[in-house]
Amino acid sequence: MAAGAITLSSGYQMPVIGLGVWRMEGQSIRNLLFSAIKIGYRHFDCAADYKNESEVGHALAEAFQTGLVKREELFITTKLWNSDHGHVLEACKDSLKKLQLEYLDLYLVHFPVATRHTGVGTTDSALAEDGVLDIDTSISLETTWHGMEDLVSKGLVRSIGISNYDIFLTRDCLAYSKINPAVNQIETHPYFQRDSLVKFCQKHGICVTAHTPLGGAAANTEWFGSPSCLDDPIIQELAKKYNKTVAQFILRWGIQRNTVVIPKSSKLERLQENFQVFDFTISDEDMDKIKSIDRNYRTNQPAKFWGIDLFA
Repeated sequence: MAAGAITLSSGYQMPVIGLGVWRMEGQSIRNLLFSAIKIGYRHFDCAADYKNESEVGHALAEAFQTGLVKREELFITTKLWNSDHGHVLEACKDSLKKLQLEYLDLYLVHFPVATRHTGVGTTDSALAEDGVLDIDTSISLETTWHGMEDLVSKGLVRSIGISNYDIFLTRDCLAYSKINPAVNQIETHPYFQRDSLVKFCQKHGICVTAHTPLGGAAANTEWFGSPSCLDDPIIQELAKKYNKTVAQFILRWGIQRNTVVIPKSSKLERLQENFQVFDFTISDEDMDKIKSIDRNYRTNQPAKFWGIDLFA
């Protein structure tokens, strides 16, 4: 595996830097994936809810057929959407079919909430009559998790994990699981460090993957009006000290916390820049300086679409 990997509790290796494919569409996905593979990316983070698994699947199939990369060299993640918690097997098979894969390296429960089922793979966030997310209170996360475990025994998925789970829910999952979650994918960056959650997961053998590792940058500013840690003067000064860009410095900080980072970018030069984070080490003293800028600030706010703040 390129550029360093973390061994998961399942025994499989996960590259410490990946490319998130959220908010990417059409032909640009093919060009982007091909460019990323050529740069050295071997880890791609997908989700049924991104509504682009088919496009990713076409690109991957072409990459395999042309010999650009072998399937076993890649680490592919996708995620179970909220509306499919009662249909784990069917949803996984639907994602595999769209991605044109025989197995997933990692399958995650995207959010710890079941919502009204709208048809396998439709990934709707159906609202109730009151305009609030139509939450299904009949399916427990434990039931969903046992469905995830069945995918491993069926050989459809190598590792299973959770996403957007707090300490309470993560602890609960450890208590009822036969197969422990290998990963918890959460939002974490210098403005939302979540040290207690990160350390709790790592203490219990759960690898933390940082989605939004750069604090969402332009995308979340545009969607959610969030300030970006890329503009932080302390980080800018430290990046200069190491002769690196702010993004490279922040990604390196994430890697040195023993988290996996999955920045997204649709620009070739950014793809290259984000991958060049293995030729320097941030000192302990400078790692400590970053602790002081934590704002406990979540940028990813789905409440905007759901009419309810599930993180309240």
